[in-house]
Amino acid sequence: MGSKPFDESIRYQPLPWDEAALRFVVREPFPSVETRTNLIYGRVDKRTPLLIRSLMPTNGVIFSAGIEADYLQFNAGTEAVFSVAERAGMLVH
Repeated sequence: MGSKPFDESIRYQPLPWDEAALRFVVREPFPSVETRTNLIYGRVDKRTPLLIRSLMPTNGVIFSAGIEADYLQFNAGTEAVFSVAERAGMLVH
């Protein structure tokens, strides 16, 4: 969905303030025998949302900005969709 496997040759380029897009990065991609970590970063815009489906049978959670206390249950079959909001915030100097 608009995301590519990790490529160390790609350098970070900031988005313009008025760009209707988001970038994401997986903070702690833990590979295991059962999981893959081929989606490590990507771009989200109005045409290409990010869809994540949980495969954790139990005790799955999803949270943002390192605030685990604000978690949502994220067990097998649950889907989370991340996209650009219709309403834009305004930066005031």
